[in-house]
Amino acid sequence: MLRFIFKRFLQTIPVLFIIATLTFFLMKMTKGGPFDTEKATTPEIKKQLEAHYGLNKPVWEQYIDYIGKLIQGDLGPSFKYAGWNVTELIAGAFPVSLELGCYALAVALAIGMISGFIAALRPNSVTDYLPMSLATIGICLPTFVMGPLLILTFGIALGWFNSSGWFFLSDRVLPALTLGGYYSAYISRIARTGMIEVLSQDFIRTARAKGATEWRVVFKHALKGAMQPVVTLTAPVTAHMVTGSFVVEKIFDIPGLGRFFVTAAFNRDLTLVVGLVLFYAALIVMLNLIADVVLVWLNPRLRFE
Repeated sequence: MLRFIFKRFLQTIPVLFIIATLTFFLMKMTKGGPFDTEKATTPEIKKQLEAHYGLNKPVWEQYIDYIGKLIQGDLGPSFKYAGWNVTELIAGAFPVSLELGCYALAVALAIGMISGFIAALRPNSVTDYLPMSLATIGICLPTFVMGPLLILTFGIALGWFNSSGWFFLSDRVLPALTLGGYYSAYISRIARTGMIEVLSQDFIRTARAKGATEWRVVFKHALKGAMQPVVTLTAPVTAHMVTGSFVVEKIFDIPGLGRFFVTAAFNRDLTLVVGLVLFYAALIVMLNLIADVVLVWLNPRLRFE
């Protein structure tokens, strides 16, 4: 396992290098600069700012300087947030996005796995059609639709929760339901398919022939196998929840990484954009690695090689 993890980290290095290079030059190809929208900025002040951050150098020199700092673990200063570097901004906002992602993942797994497994136990019945129909509706309702609906219902009409903010524990409920409910629809369909496939295999029929109860068949023999496709889906889903919650954070006014990513793109804050993209890419690689390890634990027939 340690050799597998080490090899995966070695493979990640060139991937992150390519991502950093592509993001850097794509940002350089966009029109405008980080100081074009500054209020009352004279050409002299703009030149001094560009010289301070090295933006007056040729693009290839800027790229070499940035990659050199990146190798040393320095993501550079933010062009728009004076006095802050990219590492500090990510470190300050990521815990909020991570907390939201964890709550949303718990909601998605709880709703998705329970409904999917229940639907698989009685295929082509009411207990199958009902949760799968709700899952289909959930897939058709994106977060930018579900969020306002939950705010109108539970925040404004009923007054159970605050419509925005991140101050109290109750403020986590609506964002977690918005983000987790959307992905629970996908998880429920995957869980249903995985459980039906496992329940049709020979070792399940053998267990039933030996007199095992249905609950023992499901929880003792079928559950691990049925969870494998769910675990495979969980890694990218978790990455999307933690890194792709821009819309949810905007709707509920949550101070997470999403706001920095959106504002950095509009402000042409190159170092912040590249730093966020690299951080997200490294996070996705780490989550996929964890998923691979868990899959081997669930199915000993798999090997790390």
